[in-house]
Amino acid sequence: MSKMLVRFAALAATALFLAGCQTAAEVRANDEARCRSYGFRMGTDAFAECLQRIDLDRRADFRAARLQSPMWDRPTYVYVPIRRR
Repeated sequence: MSKMLVRFAALAATALFLAGCQTAAEVRANDEARCRSYGFRMGTDAFAECLQRIDLDRRADFRAARLQSPMWDRPTYVYVPIRRR
């Protein structure tokens, strides 16, 4: 894969990531709604455990995606030619 294609893919992934950004409050509200949809009631230990598992799953997914990214397994070199007159 060419360097230009890799850079374009990274830029596209970043744009998609930023387009899907949520505030911490929005993430929490979505997580709570998800746990309520499973039948858990707010204020119970089961509800807190549901929230914790969702958060742990999110973190594990992030770590897995980061380790599979070709951008993380090698250094990036920036070459700037010097022109002498």
